[in-house]
Amino acid sequence: MLAGPGGRGATVWLTGLPSAGKSTLARALAERLRARGRRVEVLDGDEVRLFLSRDLGFSREDRHAHVGRVGFVAQRLAAHGVMVLAPVIAPYAASRAAVRARHAAHGTAFVEVHVATPVEVCGERDVKGLYARQAAGQLSGLTGVDDPYEEPCSPELRIGTTGRSVAGCAVQLEGFLAERGLV
Repeated sequence: MLAGPGGRGATVWLTGLPSAGKSTLARALAERLRARGRRVEVLDGDEVRLFLSRDLGFSREDRHAHVGRVGFVAQRLAAHGVMVLAPVIAPYAASRAAVRARHAAHGTAFVEVHVATPVEVCGERDVKGLYARQAAGQLSGLTGVDDPYEEPCSPELRIGTTGRSVAGCAVQLEGFLAERGLV
């Protein structure tokens, strides 16, 4: 495995409900790590869906395929010394387990982080207006509301974001990765 400046490559998989703060936290951490000279790539689930998973819908099978695609790209980048931050809802435990298994099979570091924000708080944040559309009957299949979200049983780290600053959460995650020797 090749090491990037400041540490070895790894995938940090940030899972949680829509509007939990996954992408915001990933971008804040990426900025901090880049300032330290780390090679970092953010594989945002929504962006990857737009470019690599445009052909997929939101059925269980399609969501699993999308997570698999993100996981494949993340593992390949991490294997080449990049710190990959993957903020992806990934609602099903089996999908996340498959990504973890792929990383393990290739000897690539993988850290699952549950961005644990209650659905009520996510609904208040409603960054993309999904919760409002669901409440108005314009959207169905919203993860955590009328479609399942299988909360991780034993993630490496669980970060509660309610009442906390983005910077504080990023510092917590960075410290955890430093303890693991990943940054």
